[in-house]
Amino acid sequence: MSNYSYKALDADGDMIKGMLEADDASSVYDNLRTRGLFVVHVRKSSIIFKRISDKFLAWRIRRKDIIEFSSNLSIMIRAGDPMLAALDDIVGTIDNRHLKSTIDDIKKNIEMGSRLSDALEVHKAIFPDILVRLVRIGEETGRLDASLAEVATHLQKLEDLAATVKRALIYPLFSLVTTGIAVIFWLAYVLPKIMQVIRDMGVKMPLLTRILYELSKVTEEYWYILLIIPILASLILQTMKFSSASRYYLDYLKIKIPIIKLLIYNKLLALFCEQMRLLIAAGITIDRSLDVAADVMGNEVFKRAILRAKTDIVAGNKISDALNDRAVFPSLLIRMVAIGESSGNLGQQFNFLATHYYKLADDYSDKIGKMVEPILIISLGCVMGFMVAGSLLPMYDVFTKLAK
Repeated sequence: MSNYSYKALDADGDMIKGMLEADDASSVYDNLRTRGLFVVHVRKSSIIFKRISDKFLAWRIRRKDIIEFSSNLSIMIRAGDPMLAALDDIVGTIDNRHLKSTIDDIKKNIEMGSRLSDALEVHKAIFPDILVRLVRIGEETGRLDASLAEVATHLQKLEDLAATVKRALIYPLFSLVTTGIAVIFWLAYVLPKIMQVIRDMGVKMPLLTRILYELSKVTEEYWYILLIIPILASLILQTMKFSSASRYYLDYLKIKIPIIKLLIYNKLLALFCEQMRLLIAAGITIDRSLDVAADVMGNEVFKRAILRAKTDIVAGNKISDALNDRAVFPSLLIRMVAIGESSGNLGQQFNFLATHYYKLADDYSDKIGKMVEPILIISLGCVMGFMVAGSLLPMYDVFTKLAK
């Protein structure tokens, strides 16, 4: 299937833009016409453009918006409101125009005869796959309000986990950025003036001062390159993510970097266990649950390990044995899954593991600042000491000569 971007007019004459996956352009025309839209333009889009568009929507519509939408819709359905009336009420309370437009489109699809799950799946760049699956199960079992409430709780846990990671990393990143800017300013602006005074006085510069002098000349002339390098590095890393091979090695580094790995690794384990708990509780089979969990991990190492474990399970192996053959899963997880298989309480075991790894990730987020702080202080002290010493050594010779 290919990606197609389209422009169409609705019954009110408003322009609607979006993207669809289809076999050909005629399928897109048929899809839009069945939704009561007048097609203005359909064009095939590249996969790169599709990813950029998905990233833009994901940035514009935050997870908090999806949590609020799921929670409010659950409450209204439980109160007995009809689906279309509930969506109308929700649209009226939303400030995010992108989400408001998306919900309007969902409402129109439902008016044309689509189920809520099918209407949500059209916008899978915005709504996570697990939401669509659980809504579909809720529609089939008559427990749509409970499914939406469960999704809202699950997404809130993911939001809390993401906030934990950000809280742990913001201090080291802030310290590195501010110190880097200060060092560049010192080398490019302050140090050249000091060095010029020293040279004018004819003082012989020691080795440390000569090294600083050469660094200051390079920094003074090419300071803008030093500011561009982090941006280029970020762009290169983002480009590397388009390849599964390079993405695998980047993700492998994330779970191997000292100190940081404690946080990232436990976060991934908590995410895996939480996904499995939710999907098993919803009655989804193990193989389908593993497929969904693999897609949302956001880490190629875990994704490949989960999919290989799924292959072994489909071939007839026990879940614990299949996971045990993958090095990324710790012994505690293997033991608890084995007990869950034997007792028939696999969902409860995953619930315990998710809570356990959430707590570990939260604990490590508090500890990382304390562990990184002395390392940063020592490193920054060495850098500043090197610069101050290089500047003061020739001045010491000047004062010595003046004293004599």
